[in-house]
Amino acid sequence: MPNRLPRISDHHKICIICEGNEEYEYLKRLIQLKVWNDQYEISLVNACGNGNIPARYQDRYQNGADELVLVFCDTEKKPYEQYEDIKHKINEFHGMDHAADEVVIFGNPCTMQIISKHWTDENVKSSTKQINAPMIRKYTGIENYKARADQIAAVMEHITAENYEDMKRRINHLTADDSAAGSSNFGKFIKMFESGDTAWIGGIHKRLEE
Repeated sequence: MPNRLPRISDHHKICIICEGNEEYEYLKRLIQLKVWNDQYEISLVNACGNGNIPARYQDRYQNGADELVLVFCDTEKKPYEQYEDIKHKINEFHGMDHAADEVVIFGNPCTMQIISKHWTDENVKSSTKQINAPMIRKYTGIENYKARADQIAAVMEHITAENYEDMKRRINHLTADDSAAGSSNFGKFIKMFESGDTAWIGGIHKRLEE
């Protein structure tokens, strides 16, 4: 594995590989809202599909320009074959069994599980857009949500710094077991992104190299 390059600024560079448009636009919105500690310079890569995530992750990691590379993706529905394949390839890349547990941010069954927590305690039970559309309409007024670019942009307008605090509270009530429906580990990463203590970055690297 390449050594991390020495930092040449006061910012800690973190790259997040996003599965697709929803993940990319959601994190971009949170970055715009400046809800995280400003010492982290977070850049986003849209993998444009979960099948592209392992290669994007490996390329960015080997580039060595970032202090840390993370992944943000769905689990989709059981048996989570594509999600498990992503984790397997990340583990294989690092040569250890639990590397993916350190770097993968997930929402089960989909990222809307996280996004919806800005407005409701209700859990998303399906990754199917048609099933989730009524809930999205209820809280955003957007009809027949199909994750088109214009619809995603409209949803993001309903993400605010104020309801970010509501999302944090709600997400912490979810289990972080990625095999359980209605789960997410986003809360763990939120605490890291808000922290003024950057030792967690080195902690992840240490565990990836053990």
